[in-house]
Amino acid sequence: MDTTRLEAFSDGVLAIIITIMVLELRVPHGSTLDDLRPLAPVFASYVLSFVYVGIYWNNHHHMLYLVRRVEGGMLWANLHLLFWLSLIPSTTAWIGVNHFAPTPMAVYGIVLLMAAIAYSLLQRSIIAVQGPESPLRRALGKDWKGRVSPVCYLAAIPLAYVNRWLSAALYVGVALLWLVPDRRIERAIPAESVTPRT
Repeated sequence: MDTTRLEAFSDGVLAIIITIMVLELRVPHGSTLDDLRPLAPVFASYVLSFVYVGIYWNNHHHMLYLVRRVEGGMLWANLHLLFWLSLIPSTTAWIGVNHFAPTPMAVYGIVLLMAAIAYSLLQRSIIAVQGPESPLRRALGKDWKGRVSPVCYLAAIPLAYVNRWLSAALYVGVALLWLVPDRRIERAIPAESVTPRT
């Protein structure tokens, strides 16, 4: 089977995740700028999580551009990724309403770590289907960003109990690392002569 249904389902789930997150932004009970101040932590956590979901959507889209055939293992690996991403709205709300308290920050890191692992497993399942000449494997190369990110999450989780702002800085740092769409895959697309889908 081709990737059309996999992409459509994933896009729908990611759109719902973003919608749920934005619904957590409550209207202030006043009409001055001071009334926005209590919402700052909620808004900051929303922005960070919106960026993370956007990064996953962007890179998921790029990765699937190198895929022409979907098998059952890939479907389950994709669902595994979507499961962890679906937890982002609740953990985002938790860190926002608790002003980046240590335990919500640590749990947020656990969700990000598990999503990163799930994304890696999805990549591996695609490479397994594509075989030894996998265009995705060639595009990923040594995948240093994919290796550094989980290490940062692993460091940020216990660090949340020492200094929550350093933990937050690691989460922001990883997001900045991935902010630009994965150029490795963009470079691989012309080399593989991928034709646009209709």
